[in-house]
Amino acid sequence: MEFYTVSKEKRPVRLCEETRQFAWDSLHGRYGDESQQTPAVLMDDIPGFESYSPYARHDAAIRRIAEQAPLRICPAERVSGAATLGMGINHLIPATFRGEALFSSVSHVTPGFDKVVRQGLGVTEAAVKRRLKEDVLSPEQRELLESMESVLESLRIWRERYLQVLGPDKSAVRSALMRVPFEPAGNFFEAVQSLWFTFAFTRLCGNWPGIGRIDEMLGNYLRRDLEAGVLTLDEAREILAGLFIKGCEWIRSDTPPGSGDAQHYQNIVLSGVDADGQDVTNEVSYLVLDIVEELGISDFPITVRLNEHTPRRLLDKIAQVMRHGGGVVAVYNETLILDSLTRFGYSSAEARRFANDGCWEVQVPGKTFFTYIPFDALRILLEDTLHLDSIPAHYDSFDALYADFSDHLRRRVEAICRQEAEIFLQPAPGGGWEWKPSVPCTMISLLTEGCMESGRSYFSGGPVYKVTSPHIGGAPDVGNSLQAIDQLVFREKKISFDELMQALQLNWEGYEELRRYAGSHCPCYGNDDDKADAYTVRVLNDFAAVTASMKDRLSVPILFPPGVSTFGRQIEWAPYRAAVPFGRKKGDVLSGNASPTPGTEMEGATAVVRSYCKTNLLALPCGAALDLKLHPTSVEGENGVEALVGLLRGFVRLGGFFMQPDIMDAEILRQAQAHPEDYRTLSVRVSGWNARFVTLDREWQNMVINQTAGEI
Repeated sequence: MEFYTVSKEKRPVRLCEETRQFAWDSLHGRYGDESQQTPAVLMDDIPGFESYSPYARHDAAIRRIAEQAPLRICPAERVSGAATLGMGINHLIPATFRGEALFSSVSHVTPGFDKVVRQGLGVTEAAVKRRLKEDVLSPEQRELLESMESVLESLRIWRERYLQVLGPDKSAVRSALMRVPFEPAGNFFEAVQSLWFTFAFTRLCGNWPGIGRIDEMLGNYLRRDLEAGVLTLDEAREILAGLFIKGCEWIRSDTPPGSGDAQHYQNIVLSGVDADGQDVTNEVSYLVLDIVEELGISDFPITVRLNEHTPRRLLDKIAQVMRHGGGVVAVYNETLILDSLTRFGYSSAEARRFANDGCWEVQVPGKTFFTYIPFDALRILLEDTLHLDSIPAHYDSFDALYADFSDHLRRRVEAICRQEAEIFLQPAPGGGWEWKPSVPCTMISLLTEGCMESGRSYFSGGPVYKVTSPHIGGAPDVGNSLQAIDQLVFREKKISFDELMQALQLNWEGYEELRRYAGSHCPCYGNDDDKADAYTVRVLNDFAAVTASMKDRLSVPILFPPGVSTFGRQIEWAPYRAAVPFGRKKGDVLSGNASPTPGTEMEGATAVVRSYCKTNLLALPCGAALDLKLHPTSVEGENGVEALVGLLRGFVRLGGFFMQPDIMDAEILRQAQAHPEDYRTLSVRVSGWNARFVTLDREWQNMVINQTAGEI
């Protein structure tokens, strides 16, 4: 039983055989297949259900889920609770009426699981009951608070069902569940069980939440247990591995091809400083990396917060995990991000609490409503500016061309922000804005600070921070295109502007010599060439500036932090893009996130990082993702570990934001594509998530192969 690695170094064996077998069964779909047997609970037998209010329908559905969802207790599991209704994997609350799902669910959020572990949900429950006794509640506030009370009762019902069926071999779990998650965790095991049980119920309700800073959440519990001698590190590793293995319970043996079977946004953040500025790195940080190193589980993508004081031991451990491949571990440059968030308006203490939304976009966990709006900057250039989809535009100077592009970019960002605000807000009768009623999402509202206090739900302005983030995609392709136009037309005068537009509309047919010249002589972003990088940098800096102005310009109670991402949408966008001036043809899959266009980076990983860091990343508080593909031979042995550590340190020193390296060989991927049965657990980094390669459809597989090989 070997968990796949691309490294010549075998994965270490630290966990017991029973735990390893449990992981193997989970990763190969045993429990995900079981979940598909009962997709959802049925609401058809409830008299008058069609006339229920949305909240009444929601609360009845959650109660029935708690009462009827199959319970699953695996012999080898260390913690209990399972999201056993298959519809949850489809981002839906798993309850149907007359064959239709009732509600969608919530993702791209990291709720306040830390507060549950530390305080227990009993504190929240008592606060809800106190609020319901107030006389000044509006009908809408009362409805939400009553829904919170109902959902907490449903969670108690679900817990009671588990308590009734847990046998003597699960006495430790039963003892813990007598207390948590409603009471504060008293030790490491209770803390892990509290976290998992709350997380599992949130998933059972169809949501896809992130977990957040798990080492900060659990570290003190482990330290106290170790000091008291009631637990060893080996025992703690087995317990924590149980959580990771249970998180694989949605994996199916017959996952339909798509964008991968591990993209449920269960992100975990490690290390960095706490709200007081103290380093939180602890033994839990290392145990998490131990587990991933051994089992290769990709369902909890890990992001480590790095700074100039990150312990060398942690850097070595990250490097050792990375070189097994799979792209499971990514890194934040904490130093830059804290500066970026405080400049954006967060307090230092709040900024230090940052985690992510389930992919990599930065947010304050347990306090943030988050959504993002991606758009394709390359289409703004090709269609809105150059009009390659109709009668091409004409420009006599590069400055005139860029001025028009910049104006179209500004208008697109403003339109996006305005449209997003109109989804959630409406004019208030007395002036200003008020939040529109929304789809019930009470479990997430319970775990998000501000909702209970204000009596407004997660989608209706309840959270402390309301964030909508415009995300630019295709910026490196725009930069490369602008550079090529400037070089070919205005500097070298190798071709007229109108003739170049004609060549692009013809998809370079009849212009093959010019296409080859553009592809080989026009320098591109990602090679540490200041002149080439300047075009992409200019686009990103201008985008950041216009986005930063949106909150004041629109005068709405929403934050608009800019970000850079594609999240694989370059596949979706490719058919609608024309040929581009730097030699690529119509329909080519181009750059992902803030990374170079595949096949244009010629000077190695360090040059890519240097190019990326020339952008004013401080002005992008939601983040800019850099993907790096490294060959396994480049990180072999002690020298390979040293090289990776140097890359991580350089990323921090140069001022990066977020980097997701993946150690992979394109030839291995081609073999996996041809013989998927031999590569079931081979994981790759796709964008903000990981996926087992064989669960990607052919188009996605080809994109990952081309990115890895540096091909188009």
